[in-house]
Amino acid sequence: MKKILAVALATTALTGAVQAEDIKEFRIGILGGENAQDRMNSYQCLADYTTEALGVDVKLFAPADYNGVIQGLLGGTIDMAWLGASSYAATYLQDPEAVEPVLVKVNVDGSIGYHSIGFARKDAGIANLDDMAGKTFGFGDPNSTSGYLIPSIEIPQYKDGITMDSGDYFAEVKFTGGHEQTIVAVNNGDITAGVTWADGQGEWEDGYNSGALRKAVDAGLIDMNDLVQIWKSAVIPEGPIVLRKALPADVRATMTTLVDGLYERDEDCAYGVAAGETLGFQPVTHDTYISIVEARKAKIGG
Repeated sequence: MKKILAVALATTALTGAVQAEDIKEFRIGILGGENAQDRMNSYQCLADYTTEALGVDVKLFAPADYNGVIQGLLGGTIDMAWLGASSYAATYLQDPEAVEPVLVKVNVDGSIGYHSIGFARKDAGIANLDDMAGKTFGFGDPNSTSGYLIPSIEIPQYKDGITMDSGDYFAEVKFTGGHEQTIVAVNNGDITAGVTWADGQGEWEDGYNSGALRKAVDAGLIDMNDLVQIWKSAVIPEGPIVLRKALPADVRATMTTLVDGLYERDEDCAYGVAAGETLGFQPVTHDTYISIVEARKAKIGG
């Protein structure tokens, strides 16, 4: 992998002037999950490597919500992003020719799935969804796979009588704005429970190996010993790294090779970009997300 990356970078150096004529800058969008500055810090190493590889200025964008990244990709103001599966589905349903999924994160066991995790404060006395009747429940972002789409489908299947409407089974259902916001809201007692994402591997005390809980632990926002897992979804396909199809072919090839080899080149950088411990990235295609596209179409209508 390192040899392939070196060849790609060497080729880029020779053709950089041509690429610079094709694109004047390269824009990387970052989905929500933690506060904007932390997101930018985690991706700065990737931005530096991209500048080196493409020979153009690189800008990072961390919009306030998922839709900001989706619209940036659709409108051509963002060139690359790591999307959740539902955000990819939203982009695809609005314009099937806008982006191409090229890579997916690989967990430490070689799998490419993750889970939506329902959690509450341990001192709230909540053991499972049975205990959530009449309590406040939090989602993250309407375009989040684990923070809305999948739990909104699977949680009502847990038992008869559960719906996602405020005042029905749950006293109130709130959108917090993102994964970090949900974690902080539960930890502070602003909501009783919520959902976020994690690979479900490793130790609960660490926030698992990767995901929003792991990033919150790393940032010192929470102590996992204060929290308890109350629900876990079926396996969800990890979202793809996507590139705008309108980009020059050599730019797309260079960026795919760069991210594909990021773990081998710089494990710390890969840790920040992938939100925790991984084995890096591997190729992926649209076929992996067909079921999520259909689920989103049925649930949200695109």
